[in-house]
Amino acid sequence: MQQQHHPLLSASLGTQREIYSFHFSGGDTHKRVYIQAALHGDELPGMAVAWYLKQKLLELESTGQLKASFTLVPVANPLALGQHWHGTHLGRFHTLSGQDFNRRFPALGETLVAELASSLTQSEYENKRLIRDAIDRHYRDTIAKTELDAQRFTLMRMASQADLMIDLHCDWDAVPHLYTTPHAWPDIEPLARWLGSEVQLLAQVSGGEPFDEACCEPWLTLAKRYGDEYPMPRGLLPVTLELRGVADVSPEQAEKDADAILNALIEGGYIAGEVADSPALINPATELAGCEYIFAPHSGLILNRRKIGEKIAAGEVVAEIVDPITDQVTPLLAEYGGILYARNLMKFATAGMLVVRLAGENAGREGDLLVG
Repeated sequence: MQQQHHPLLSASLGTQREIYSFHFSGGDTHKRVYIQAALHGDELPGMAVAWYLKQKLLELESTGQLKASFTLVPVANPLALGQHWHGTHLGRFHTLSGQDFNRRFPALGETLVAELASSLTQSEYENKRLIRDAIDRHYRDTIAKTELDAQRFTLMRMASQADLMIDLHCDWDAVPHLYTTPHAWPDIEPLARWLGSEVQLLAQVSGGEPFDEACCEPWLTLAKRYGDEYPMPRGLLPVTLELRGVADVSPEQAEKDADAILNALIEGGYIAGEVADSPALINPATELAGCEYIFAPHSGLILNRRKIGEKIAAGEVVAEIVDPITDQVTPLLAEYGGILYARNLMKFATAGMLVVRLAGENAGREGDLLVG
């Protein structure tokens, strides 16, 4: 294993931060897996899983079982780890800019279309190398103007060159679930099975330029532009794993999740080994656009009436908003229904706050499909 340090542009005097990456060598250096955790700095289940993965990858490397090169970033967001306010960790949004740490990642595809126009060959292997080199040059040579951009560029430089990119997150209060693209889903499906993911949400473009989609964007853009002229590599397969809720951090669960990820990677051919009979998929994949988001129409106490993981029918009450001053009780009803896969951890609602999310098939949402 090799450890690398990636210094970031300092936003202020005396506040130098850096990202640490751990690199494990495998039999095929052309085949690459990238795993990171805690891009939202207060989402710590993934950080715990990444720590267990580091120990297990070390052992697998020493026994020669890695069939791909692995890059692991257990702490992807040192900026967010320093954002505390009177005992509250503010890890989702950048306090200087107000930006969500998992939005507004750069789209590189069109830049590479122009840069590689005269370089691509009739060798898929060589084209893959050329694309990786171009991605590396771009982020190496691009000068970041802010500390946040420096962090984004550092992560993208490593992750965008992978064959498989796993981004470890969690939700507020949720069952295990994941996000990926339709083209990647067949390869991501083993991860869903081994992790016991209860909801699999697919979107080619979910809006907001999240990290996972930005990583695969240049590969998809190049394949679309040059696929009829040159043999193009399939490119990066992205997945965001939501490892339950923010409070679901335990050594037992973290090691179990790490083992599940490794079993899926064995099944996918990234690691040599044998696994027991593969578990069944709990629920089939659904379109992210089919999810139903339920908001609070006014402020008040949230009384949840259903449990996460339950299947909710159209018209059923999932929660109530209670005003203890006026005694107003407003039921929150499911319009379309689906699996109650995530809900707000807060028990007090402000007007317009997102309270519950259901994974169904009929909501037909458009535009930005992710939580803001």
